[in-house]
Order: sequence, then structure tokens, then C-alpha cells
Amino acid sequence: MRTPRVLTATGVLVALAAGTAAAAATATGATTAAPAPPPPPRPQITDAAVEKAVARLDGTVAAMMRTTGVPGASVAVVHNDKVLYLKGFGLRRTGESGKVDPDTVFQIASLSKPVSSTVVAGTLSDPAEWDKHVPLPGFALKDPWVSDHVATADLFSHRSGLPDHAGDLLEDLGYDQSYILGHLRLEPLDPFRISYAYTNFGFTAAAEAIAAARGTSWQKLSADTLFKPAGMTRTSTEFSAFRDAPDHAATHVKNPDGTWSPRYVRDPDAQSPAGGVSSTARDMSRWLRLQLGNGVLDGKRIVPADTLDRTHQPQILSQPPTTATGEHTGFYGLGWNVSYDDAGRLRLSHSGAFELGANTNVTMLPLEQLGIIVLTNGAPVGLADAVALDFFDVAEHGRASTDWLALASALYAQALDAGRSPTDYAHPPAGAKPARNDSAYTGTYDNPYYGKLTVTANPDGSALTLSLGPKPLKFPLTHYDGDVFSFETAGENAVGRTGVTFADGTVRVEYLDANHLGTFTRQ
Repeated sequence: MRTPRVLTATGVLVALAAGTAAAAATATGATTAAPAPPPPPRPQITDAAVEKAVARLDGTVAAMMRTTGVPGASVAVVHNDKVLYLKGFGLRRTGESGKVDPDTVFQIASLSKPVSSTVVAGTLSDPAEWDKHVPLPGFALKDPWVSDHVATADLFSHRSGLPDHAGDLLEDLGYDQSYILGHLRLEPLDPFRISYAYTNFGFTAAAEAIAAARGTSWQKLSADTLFKPAGMTRTSTEFSAFRDAPDHAATHVKNPDGTWSPRYVRDPDAQSPAGGVSSTARDMSRWLRLQLGNGVLDGKRIVPADTLDRTHQPQILSQPPTTATGEHTGFYGLGWNVSYDDAGRLRLSHSGAFELGANTNVTMLPLEQLGIIVLTNGAPVGLADAVALDFFDVAEHGRASTDWLALASALYAQALDAGRSPTDYAHPPAGAKPARNDSAYTGTYDNPYYGKLTVTANPDGSALTLSLGPKPLKFPLTHYDGDVFSFETAGENAVGRTGVTFADGTVRVEYLDANHLGTFTRQ
């Protein structure tokens, strides 16, 4: 993505044009007063408007839960340092009677990122420290110069050059944090600091480096810096704390018949700073008050205002406007999506999504001292985002201007489909060539990034099985055509059926090969 460089060049051209005009004015003896800066934006949302939006929430959440079938949700609204709304809906786990309440513990997925940037802000004494390189033993990038210069801000704003979601597939295969961070050096890099690509493990590396530099763990740093001082008593960065909480919300996925069930468990410890936080609506309302209070909560300074403010500032262009009259330009800050509306007001937001069963959202307008937290225990179908969008639409305009649930649902579905193979492996072509004998495929293959892959024949000769990862995970192979097979992917980043192609002592796994790292060589 080259847009940031274009913006920089445009800024230079504007400055040169202004300088030329000034020089011309000086040469002719003319004097021109500098134009006055535009007035700062002012708050526009009244207390009555907020009350109307809050009054609508019960019906909005209930209706969207009926439409989607998502089992449970918990919502909090903060305005002018007060919690105006705090309520749970539905069930913690389908098939059981436990109800969701404000103290039910949810996995918050990538909503962990702005929480983690708050932790780091709380450890810094000067905003400039965000721009320092903090080394982490075992972590490096492909370019040695970038490895030696990449700063905390670069990794927290996804501008390190690492490709989109680098390392996530290693996590799916069962590799731990140490292995994943130690192998990101093999990922190809885009241009440093001008390329935006969302990376959980780049973010994680930066957070772990901050903790290591202070001689502690990320878990302890988070608790000591933020959770304990802010009174977030049910918030943790460890999966075990979520799992062992008696009133936690199980993660749910949608079944083909439209019902929801808790079929999977998502352990995100490997990417804890980026996606491993669990919390409650009550705890998150305290964090939201801290954010809107510039680091102060209940009259106590928890996080320095200037280091926290830096997290709210744009660091990289993440979403160019689609048309001249379309969406506003979007930026990424330090763990935050950052944008500005037509009135010039700063809007901060972040969503969290586990395909294995969670969806969350935080949205706030600092100038209006207004924010909302939405936690759900269902795979992303747009509910969390739609509740937040609908709430702010009503607060700002008195009514919902569109069907936010339909829009958010469509965007999540589009993102899910984007990774699927263009080949329909479930239906072999007419005249498909037969496979060779099993011995042509069986054996052990190696890959510097993904490790060992083995192919074995079932004892009854009925099929081949491919094994991947440290445990390993086993995937039955289905023949497609000639030396091409397929298997059904699994895990958080599953993309349906993917191709497996054998050729000249190698095997290429299609969905592992987006960055040309998915070819294994027979040993």
C-alpha cells in the first residue's frame, strides 16, 4: 500500500505552493494575514439524545439476538464518567440455564489490542518512548535493518511490513508463542512504515518485548499496571482464568440448521496481548471510563495522559475512502481504529472476532464523553458491531439511518469467504486422472516455517492422512485429480477445503502458501 507516501508528497506540494505564494507576495510588497484556523469541533450530542439511545438498547439487543440467534450478550454505556447502562442478555451456554449478567466473563478477542495499548501506555513516562526499538530475544524480521529499528509503535499500528495475519496459521496448527515469534523472520516484508497489514503476532512481539524489558511477564505487567489499579477484578490475559471462571460465556458457532452450539474452545494464549484478554461488561465499563477520562479513574491517575493520548492518534492509513462521497478515511492508531467524522470529531473503535465463537466491539466519541462496549458469545455475524453502530446513530441523529445488522453481517461473511479456494474440491472434474500408488505420496516432508508434514496410508488402504503441527493435527485426504488431493481445514482460520499438490518430491498445501511458504520437501 503506497497511499501514505502519496499523502506525504501531497503535503509537500501544498507547502511548496504556499511558500511560492508567500514569496510572490513578498516580492510585490503585498502583505497577507495568515488565515485563522478553523474552530475546534464542539460537542453535539445532548443528554436527552443519549437517554433516547440508551432507552432503545433493550429492544435493539433483543431484536438482533432473535434475528441472529446469538446466545448471549452483555452491554455497557458510559457517558460523562457515569455508567448509564449495564446489562446482560441471554445464556452463557446453550442447553444450560446460566444467564448472562454484567459480571459474566467473555473472551474479548481483538478488543484486547486497545486494552493492551493502555497497559503499555501505563508503563511509559514519555510519549516518545512509543517510537523506541525494544528488542525481544528470539524475535526478528526478514530484513536485519528493520529488525534493528522496528519500534513499539510500528508493531502496535501494524506498519512493520509483516504480511496480513502473519503467524496466525502457525497458531492454528498448535505452535506456541515462542515458535511463532521465532519464525516470523521467514515472512516476506512489505515496505517498512508505509504498508498497513493487520498482524496479531507482530503486535504480540512488541507487547512481550515491553514486559521482558521490565523483567516481568505480560500477564503480571497487565495486572499490575492496569487491571488491579483500575479495579478490573475479573479481567485477565490468561486463558486459564477465563476457562476456570464459574460464570464465563462459552464460545458458540452456528450450525447448518441455524442453531448455535459451543462446539469449539479457543485458547489464544499464544497471542495474549493481541487477542487473549477476557473480561466483563462491568470491568470494561471501568476501562472505558479511564479512556474517556484521559487516564484518570475515580479521581486517581492510572495512566499518563500524554502516553495514552498517543494511542488515539493516527499512525498509518488503514482504510482509504472508497469514493469521493463514500466512507471516511480510516487510520490505525496504537491498538485503535481512528477516524474523524464530518464535524471533525475523533471516533475510536475496535472490534474483536473469533470464528470459533466470540464477537465484541468498543466505540467511543471522546469529545462527547460517550462510549459503548458490546460483548457476545457467538461467532461474528455482525451483532456486536451493529448494536454499537445503531446506538451511536440514534444518539447522533435520533434514529437508525440503515439496517446496521444486515450491513455488518454481510461484511463479516465477505471477509470469511475471501480466504476460500477458488477450486471446488468437493466436486472432482469430469475425467479426473487417478492417483498413483500410496507409496508415491507417503513419507515425511519438511518446511522451515511450518515444520514437519507426514503423509501416511490407512492400514485398510482406504485413504491417505496428512499430519501437521507439533501435536500433530491429522487431516484425511480426499483425492481430487491426479496428484492433487484436498482436506477440510480446521481452527480459527479455517477456509473450507484446501488443495494438496504432490510434485517432484514436494507437497504444496494451498492455504498455507499465501506468502509462498507452503511447500514442503520430502526428507
